[in-house]
This record gives sequence, C-alpha cells and structure tokens, in this order.
Amino acid sequence: MTIAASRGNDPQSLFATPAIIADRRADGSILVRSTVPLKASARCVGDWLEQWARQAPDRIFLGERAKTDLPWTTVSYRDALRIVRAAASWILAQGLSAERPLVILSDNSIDHALFALAAQHVGVPSAAISPAYSLMSKDFDKLKGMIGLLEPGAIYVAGTRPFAAALAAIRPLHRATIVSGNPDDTDALPFPKVAATPETPDVASAFAAVTPDTIAKFLFTSGSTGTPKAVINTQRMLTSSQQARAQTWTFLEQSGDEFVIPDHLVILDWLPWSHTFGANHNFNLVLRNGGTLYIDGGKPAPGLFATSLANLRSVVPTVYFNVPRGFDMLIAALRSDEELRHKFFEGTKFAFYAGAALPQNLWDALEELSLKAVGSRLPMVSAWGSTETSPLATDCHFLAERSGNIGVPIPGTELKLVPSGDKLEVRVRGPNVTPGYWKAPELTAQAFDADGFYRIGDAVTFADPERPELGLFFDGRVAEDFKLNSGTWVSVGTLRIAGITALAPLAQDIVVAGHGRDEVRFLVFPNLAACRALAGLAETADAGEVIGHAAIRAAIAQGLAKLKAQAGHSSGHATRALLLAEPASVDGGEITDKGYINQRAVLTRRAAAVAVLEDDSSAEPIACTSADGWVPSPFAREGNRI
Repeated sequence: MTIAASRGNDPQSLFATPAIIADRRADGSILVRSTVPLKASARCVGDWLEQWARQAPDRIFLGERAKTDLPWTTVSYRDALRIVRAAASWILAQGLSAERPLVILSDNSIDHALFALAAQHVGVPSAAISPAYSLMSKDFDKLKGMIGLLEPGAIYVAGTRPFAAALAAIRPLHRATIVSGNPDDTDALPFPKVAATPETPDVASAFAAVTPDTIAKFLFTSGSTGTPKAVINTQRMLTSSQQARAQTWTFLEQSGDEFVIPDHLVILDWLPWSHTFGANHNFNLVLRNGGTLYIDGGKPAPGLFATSLANLRSVVPTVYFNVPRGFDMLIAALRSDEELRHKFFEGTKFAFYAGAALPQNLWDALEELSLKAVGSRLPMVSAWGSTETSPLATDCHFLAERSGNIGVPIPGTELKLVPSGDKLEVRVRGPNVTPGYWKAPELTAQAFDADGFYRIGDAVTFADPERPELGLFFDGRVAEDFKLNSGTWVSVGTLRIAGITALAPLAQDIVVAGHGRDEVRFLVFPNLAACRALAGLAETADAGEVIGHAAIRAAIAQGLAKLKAQAGHSSGHATRALLLAEPASVDGGEITDKGYINQRAVLTRRAAAVAVLEDDSSAEPIACTSADGWVPSPFAREGNRI
C-alpha cells in the first residue's frame, strides 16, 4: 500500500504572505509582531476529535505497524472517539486529576495517543515522559524526580517487561495503577480492558467543563542543569498554536484549487510525543485538520533508519518533518534509491526542519536531489519556539534563500528583542505561552519579565533590519556564548553550524569550547558511519579504531583549515578538535530524543576531554592544517576543496 499526496506547482501558494512590523522603543528594545490578528481557536483539543468523528468518521486517524513487512493497523476517527470516551470513563472512575495525572512512559503508539486524548478529553492532564529515562538510564534519577513531582494516578507502558527496572525504581514514589499495552502482562491492567470500559454520563459532563485554561498536559524540559521542569500546557496554548499554524500554512484550509491536498493531510512521523515538536506541533496538526498520522517506528539512528525508509516507501507524506540528523540520513538514501527519490519529491509538498539548525550542505543537497528528480526545488521551511511556547513562536512561512531562517512571529504572538551585549535576546508573549512550571512558583516568576514576556534565553538577528518580514535568524543561546581572552565574543550557535558544515559528513555534532582561553576548540561527536566509509573500515569497526584512523584525522584537519580560511577572525574557527568515542549521554543530559546536543551539559560532564583539548603536549587533539596544507578530500565535490 502506498499513500501519497500531490504537490502543487507554486510552492508560495501554500503559505500566507508575512505582514510584520517592528516597533523600536526608547529603551533600545524592539517589539516585533504580525499585523494579522489571530482568529478564534477551538475551546479544547477534544473539540477537534468530536468534529472529525462527525464529519469524517471513517477516515483513518492513526496508523502503526510493528514490522515493515506487515500491513498498517489503523483506527478511524469514529473508533478513536469511542475508545477515548471509554477510557475517559475509567480515568474519571479512578479519580485522576491535575494532582493525579496520567503518565505515559512509552514511545508513540495508537494506544499512547488514545489514552492521552482520553485524559485530556475530561480535563485530566497527560504527561508523556521520554522513554530514554526508563530504557537507557542507569540510575533513573531524573525519572524519579518527574514521578515524585507529578504523583500520577496511572502510569502507562507498552509492556511491563522492558520497563521492569524503571517501574521498580519508581515504585516507592507513587500509588498509581500500572496500565500495559501488552494484554498478556499479568502484572498490570491491560489497556484493552481500559478501552472497553462502558461510557458513563460523567464523560460528557467533564468534557463540557473543560475550558481553554484547563491543563491539557505536562511536558518536561531537558533538565540539563538539574531536575527537569514540568511545563504546564493549557488547552488554549495548544489550540491557539494550531490556529496560528492554519493561518500561516493556508493550504490547510483552502478549497477549490490545485494546491489543495486531494483528500486530506497525510503525515508520517517518528518525532516523540514527549517533546513539543512531535506532540503539540505534528500530532495536533493532524488532529486539528482531520488528517491521518502514520506513526513511524524508526528514527534517525543506526539500525533504526531502515524502518523509516521502508515506511516512507509505503506512505509519502504531505509535509516531511525531521531534525537535521534525519535529513542527513535521508539524503544518503535518496542518492542511492532512484525510485524512492522520485516518489518522495513528487509527493511531498515541502520539508520542515526543527530541533536544531539545518547545516547548509544538507539544504543544498536536498535542493540538488529535488531538481534531479522532479525539475524543481523542494521548499524547505522551519520554525522556532520551545516547550514553553507550545511550540510555535516564529514560523518561516515563505521561501527562504538559505538555511537557518526561523521566520517571523505567528499571528497573536509578540516578540521583544532586548539588547544583550552585541546580541538581541528574544522574549515571547502570547496565548501560546505557558502560564508557568508545575509546583515551581519561583522558577515561574524568574521565567517572565515585567511586561509578561517569557525569557526563552535565545538570541536572534534580522535577515534585514529594515525589512522584518524577511525573517529572523537564530543567533545562539545567550548563556552559551562566551568571550576569548582577547575580548572577542564567540557565537556558539553560529560557529557550531559552520563547523558541522566544514567537517561534513564526518561530524555528527559539535560542542564549542574555549571560554576564557585564547582560542576556540571543538569537541566532535563523529558520524561513525561516514567515518568508516571514508576510512574503508568495516561496519563493525569500533569507535576508537575509527576516530584514530589517519584518513579521518587528516580529513578533520582539512575541514578545520577550510573553516579558518572562511573566518574573518579568531572567534570564527577552531584551532583544534577532539573526536569523542563515547556517544552523548542521556543520563548526563547531553542529548534529547530529537538528537539536540546540550552544549553546557557536555562541557561540564566532559571536563577531562576539554582539558585534553587545552593540553599542548597531548597528541590526541587534531590541529588545523595550514593554508598551504590543502589536500583534496575523498568526500569533496569535484572542483571544491574541503
């Protein structure tokens, strides 16, 4: 079975034209907002489910499959609403509430979605917690902190066996009922039994009582500097965010022209529902617009992306969502698979990247492949926000000239740009912004300024200060940037992307070091697959052998030299790099499910590696070659130097 969507001929017709003003205030700050008012949004997420169960009851809402050689298991909008109401009856009977919410520890699945929607339907928050805290952690400290904070009334897992250690670790911290998606588990209540609960009149009453201020869910921050914070997500946040999305992606509500999706929105997505991108943006995009979401059981990681590719051969999405690592792996597959390349570019209207900036070399590669396949460039767009902004704050609903443009404020949302050194710190205010952190009034107070703007901690810069409608560029985390001993500021976010591009495809990610030093240095998480290919090593070669190979060290040195040649000053390049054999740590807060590296956490946890970087007597770091040391690299394009 192949499900595909038709691509329009004029990509700009998919989007609204930005209408933005920037008011410069006497204190030096700049208020940036859309002149387009935000239209009324739904009362709650449950209204969307009720609507589509009436208007398109037989349409597939969700699909999943355990293996790629099996057919998709699906649930219609009609059946989804029936199960949601049944499970909601069970939730009410158990006395769940904001003080005793539903916690979900497992990956994305149909049961996960319906259980969470059931709780939200009757005013009970759900809280999806990254499975990494249960399945990859060794001490479960962060999971314990989350459970202790929430005090759940029910905890859902896909099966008790994989989660046995985690469940044992948190057992003293709660009195919740354990619900399992595996009907054969004898040590938990089977979810099918919950889903078969007879619906009671209390469900309709509780649903009617839900207001825009009702807490819909708790989503946790990464917790890189301590116990993760539980971000309150209200119904208003979720519905206003999707209303703004509909006003920026106008194709979602168009009718009667060639740019409309022939049937409805189709999404294939792996992004986890424990994060705002996958849950509040992608999942709710489908639900709000009556689309179909096929849950991708793969992800952009070695051994798992083959599943994503198999699913992509079955379902060509209307919009393709991914993080930069996912696009990197997709590009490699599209280059070698002509059939998939044509199917993807013919069916997908545009690609959306988020979670981190997309290196320009990946942007260029996608354009090149699209031109080769269908004769036109695949539009690529992005957005910016956080868990606290649910997540849209800005949106690039126009065709940017290059990667990194995060767009303009969405309707209903204001940005305040505040001078901070030589940067503009950005703050956010709007109906999509959280009222605060659960049971953390002091942290909540610190998160907002006197005008009610959320202090997100990022910096931005205008594409053109005189034309705010051309968008903003992410300019790094304010707290991540640092000065060299020379007094020169290092823009970590900008340099990280430039470094990844210069070292492509060997650098999976980069952490920028050098605070209080004379020079910038890189800690590099290597792309082991690309390194093995360059070095001619077997796929089984361990990380130590790979990063010590002479060809890899030479290529990294050449990449550093390329970056130095492009930079105009000492803060724009690194003089040394150290390849890291140990992958980023979940327990250490170094990486999220989406693959985003936390700079501060890595530098703190790997202080010994930083010390090696600064040790002039150590042979481990790779030094930048001189300008005269250029040697054509095996992965360079013809005519270019790496």
